[in-house]
Amino acid sequence: MPRRARLGLLLLLLAPAARAEEALVDGIAAQVGSEIVLVSEVAELVGPTEAAAREQGLGEEQLAQIRAEGLEQLIERRLLAKVVQDADLQASDADVDKAIEAIANDNGLSLEQLRASLDSHGIGWSDYRSRIKSEVERQKVVQAMVGSQVSVDEQEVRALYTETYAAQPTGGEAVHVRQLLVLGGEGTPRDLAAACGLARGAAGRIAKGESFEALARELSAAAPQDGGDIGWIHVDTMAEWMKQAVSGLEPGGVSPVIELPFGCTLISLVERKGYEPVTLEQAKDALQQEVYQRKLMEKYREWMENLRKRTFIERRGYFASGGAAQAPPAAGPAASSGTPGSDAFTLTP
Repeated sequence: MPRRARLGLLLLLLAPAARAEEALVDGIAAQVGSEIVLVSEVAELVGPTEAAAREQGLGEEQLAQIRAEGLEQLIERRLLAKVVQDADLQASDADVDKAIEAIANDNGLSLEQLRASLDSHGIGWSDYRSRIKSEVERQKVVQAMVGSQVSVDEQEVRALYTETYAAQPTGGEAVHVRQLLVLGGEGTPRDLAAACGLARGAAGRIAKGESFEALARELSAAAPQDGGDIGWIHVDTMAEWMKQAVSGLEPGGVSPVIELPFGCTLISLVERKGYEPVTLEQAKDALQQEVYQRKLMEKYREWMENLRKRTFIERRGYFASGGAAQAPPAAGPAASSGTPGSDAFTLTP
């Protein structure tokens, strides 16, 4: 799985669970071959998105679209599960362990820190492993069914290089920095005042001779396994607060504590140098992988659409017409399928 995909997967899997106070009347949302998808499964999947949409004042038509899209995701999962079983593409525990380690490493977290982050978002370890297992199996299906159909040529790589790097600076200055970031505020393990207290304590320990790198490993939410090392950044692309923090620093210098909306941070300047534009040769491997992934997913979508057409899929009740332009009905018999309760979709905010 590419690094970018793993970063996205971490964020996706840190989505909060549906609100406990939502009242649900269950039923059958769809039949996929011999399998069914329950309304409660749709509600669990789309709960956080729907809650955010309600807070933004979106109407019933938009909410119905969110539910319909959630159902389509679950239908796809049922289809994939059947392919995994038929083609013997199950993910082993070792496969899951390897994927989780890669996600943690790419996000600068230890496994213990990843567990703590999941706990803070209300996601249990076994549930997380189950989600990762499903994603690993999906990747296996993609490779097995369409991987051999994808190739990348030089012209495609050059086109993506132009698209990606056309606006890159031709000169200027780049800085190599480390960051010690203590998260605080809404959605984090502590309030902002506590986060800033920890950051100020770290600043005092650094002033007395302790290593910035060691303290970043101990406290930072930014690349802790790398001692807070966030690499080389062109100064013109930095956030204004970070640009100001490093502007007066000499190599080895550390900024004062900086309060941000999401926590408090310290920046250490490692080195400065003139910026050298990224060449095609330097970027080639990463660009080839990106082109390959784009084409792979295009082929996968085509394959999945054909699989849908070959499989009996019946959306029931509220979902029979996509749930569009209508309020969720109360519990009762399904008008289109005759299955009691199959059209029920009552979510009480």
